[in-house]
Amino acid sequence: MINMAEEITDEVEETSVETFEVNYACLRCGTIVSNTELSRLPEIKCICGFRVFTKVRPPVVKTVKAI
Repeated sequence: MINMAEEITDEVEETSVETFEVNYACLRCGTIVSNTELSRLPEIKCICGFRVFTKVRPPVVKTVKAI
């Protein structure tokens, strides 16, 4: 008799979690905050008290060749 628990554990693979540093800017004051700093706080809020952030884009422009 095959134990189902043994079968499932054989299929599970260890995957490393990749963390990406994403920067956000406050819409009111323009303060740049990283996602790790925002995750430490109990609520998503800027130091000025505003709760609306925009994602800061990198200055690199990607060009994609059409097929």
